[in-house]
Formats: sequence, C-alpha cells, structure tokens
Amino acid sequence: QVQLVESGGGLVQPKGSLRLSCVASGFTFSQYPMTWYRQDPGKEREFVAGISSKALSTNYADSVKGRFTISRDNRKNTLYLQMNSLKPEDTAVYYCAKGGAPWSLDYYSMDVWGKGTLVTVSS
Repeated sequence: QVQLVESGGGLVQPKGSLRLSCVASGFTFSQYPMTWYRQDPGKEREFVAGISSKALSTNYADSVKGRFTISRDNRKNTLYLQMNSLKPEDTAVYYCAKGGAPWSLDYYSMDVWGKGTLVTVSS
C-alpha cells in the first residue's frame, strides 16, 4: 500500500538546524509532487514547502523562505527538508504528503499523508 514515513525530528536550540526525511513506498514516487506541511497543537495544518516530480519547481511558505530547503532523491524514493536558522515558532509536527495527481504543480491537493515527526525548537 501507499506509505510515507517521516524521520529526523527532535529537540533543537534556536538558530540550529535539522534535516527531515520521508521515505515513500507503494507508488511511482518520481511522478508525483511532494510537500511538507506542519501543525502546531491548537492550530490548523499549514503548508511549508512543495517540490515538483522532477524537482524542477519548488515553492515555500513566506515564513520559511531563505531558511528551509526542500529536495528529493527519486532514486531513493525519499523527500527531504533541510531546516536552518530554526525559530521557536517552527515548533510543530511536520508531515510529508503526496500530491493527488502525477506531474502536477498543485501543492495543496494532497491525497496521502505520513504520520508526522515532531520538531521542537527550544533553549
């Protein structure tokens, strides 16, 4: 079955860095756009970053531009999120998600979600 498994979360100090990974299985990873979303308890899930199927296009939320970088390795069926200059407001559960249509640039119509990995930014 289609599965997304995130890893790499943890506790980090402000201004620190973390790299999240998401391993995909059960579908042709290289054909679908992929995204990272995050959710803080008590808040709605919000878009963080998206990447097209061949990594020719990326998109970021304004709050993370210049600090976060999304990438993918289609040979390894893996999505990444490099997070630098982390702030306490980046604290959230981060979810990897699969786009609903192949070859699409739609980063808001996700049809499969991982279970998430917790990132806590605190001194």
